[in-house]
Amino acid sequence: MFAILGATGKIGRTTIAALRERGAPVRAILRDRSRSQEFADLGCEVAIADIADVGALTEAIDGARAVQVICPIDIRAADARAEMLRLIETMGEALDKANPELVLAISDYGAEVKSGTGITLLFNALEARLRKLRSRTIFLRSAEHMENWSRVTRVAVETGQLPSFHHPLTKLFPTVSAFDVGTIAADLLLEDDGARLRIVHAEGPRRYTPNDVAAVITSLVARPVVARELPRSQWEAILTRGCLSESYTRLVTELYEAHNAGRIDAERDAGEIRRGTSELADALRRFVTP
Repeated sequence: MFAILGATGKIGRTTIAALRERGAPVRAILRDRSRSQEFADLGCEVAIADIADVGALTEAIDGARAVQVICPIDIRAADARAEMLRLIETMGEALDKANPELVLAISDYGAEVKSGTGITLLFNALEARLRKLRSRTIFLRSAEHMENWSRVTRVAVETGQLPSFHHPLTKLFPTVSAFDVGTIAADLLLEDDGARLRIVHAEGPRRYTPNDVAAVITSLVARPVVARELPRSQWEAILTRGCLSESYTRLVTELYEAHNAGRIDAERDAGEIRRGTSELADALRRFVTP
């Protein structure tokens, strides 16, 4: 049995679909009971549990041979860091009690860095907690999701300018479709090699610059779009206008500062890189209206 937390998200839903296509038994762990039927229709067992409830989460994963976990971040939380650390500990306690044979954790590029990486530093905390488990563990570190650019594609189409937190506009950065991460996770769960700890990095077929992203949007809408660096002085105001809390905004700004300083990448000489098949145009096509 494969138990999947975050079943309704892009990654979890894709992992489940890939496992079921290959006939694997799956238990979808949901917070919202109203979503149960769609997973039952896929042939899944369904368990209801809030990640903040140790008892319910332990019961939901009990008896599963392998568990895939992802720790959500509340972008509106007054203290986003404290909230995620609390959920990491809750999840760790539940996994300690259930003691599955294998845990696959969705992590992040740069998770090995111990300071100054904003949101990614929380994935360092996640990996540290899960290293204490008796279970064998896979850390699937994901590059930035291609789908994140959908937040600014409308502005780009309407104004002809694509705002970018990535500086400079000519710098290549790693990225991957969230759906490819889900497929890679399913592959790893099914091909489990018995290693005590395994680190795998997931990114797409190639890297892109912000200028490349603008060129992709141009090709999709058949009108010119150019990339524009967002000045560092404007980051906080722009992010808070997007309904992010002040604490979450600080984590995002630290993350992009680390990206631009070259501190976020696949860990050198650690694990392997698995490449998804989706190009950026594939990921953005569903979000861009010509």
